[in-house]
Amino acid sequence: MRRNQHRSNRVDMQFVTATISIMLVLLLLGLVSFFILSANNLSVYVKENINISLVISNDVREPSILKLQRRLSNEPFVKETAYISKKQALREHLAATGMNAEEFLEYNPFMASIELKLKSQYANADSIACIEKRLAGNKEIADIKYPRQLLDAVNENVKKISVVLLALAAVFMLISFALINNTIRLAVYSKRFLIHTMKLVGASWGFIRRPFVVRNIWSGITAAVVADGILMASAYSLVTYEPSLIAVVTPYTMLVVSLVVVLLGIVLASFCAYVSVGKYLRMSASALYNI
Repeated sequence: MRRNQHRSNRVDMQFVTATISIMLVLLLLGLVSFFILSANNLSVYVKENINISLVISNDVREPSILKLQRRLSNEPFVKETAYISKKQALREHLAATGMNAEEFLEYNPFMASIELKLKSQYANADSIACIEKRLAGNKEIADIKYPRQLLDAVNENVKKISVVLLALAAVFMLISFALINNTIRLAVYSKRFLIHTMKLVGASWGFIRRPFVVRNIWSGITAAVVADGILMASAYSLVTYEPSLIAVVTPYTMLVVSLVVVLLGIVLASFCAYVSVGKYLRMSASALYNI
């Protein structure tokens, strides 16, 4: 009775130890997934907040400007528009510099404009060049201004960061597989003679593998749930501390990260269990004593 209880406790400790080890690895993979998705969200956020200023000719009246704004709002490349009147431009300049240019020059030197924010997929040099060429033919628009250098720098940095993150993801995936494989292989090692005995009595390899695979699937699911809980709590704390980060750390991002962690937990744990049991199934009795 005591021997069975001792054996049960040892098996439970093996499950707990394996689960904790897998959880730590999944937490690392979850963080990598989080950084990849958040970097993409940050790129989208920055691109969609770069303004393209369409300076309106002085002889265009406000109703015509508003009509132009409505047309632009319906364009597929436009995320949102904002109309800045001459008076509003003057007020913004006064608020920024404290100087009233109208009093000094005796007229308002500012021109009305329509500020465009593009959808992220159009916020690149080639797309903007096509958009600029298309809008340049409109006589109501006197000039088109946007921060070319900033846009080029954002796109270039996004490419570099994406390459680095994908390389890190590949490296961490290999490391994670090795760690989970070693953890499960050690757990299966203690059952190598039981596996051999079941093979001797005529049990099929699939029958022998099944309990090990199922057990490790549950271990992977448990580890994934714990890892997801830690990641969710960390993301919630981050957004609570800085609410503006909700544009980067979105609920959709965390949902995808959670699903990725659960999927990796199931796939890696079951595959490693399958491979580890297969290793001992192929061994002879004499070889089992020599390892």
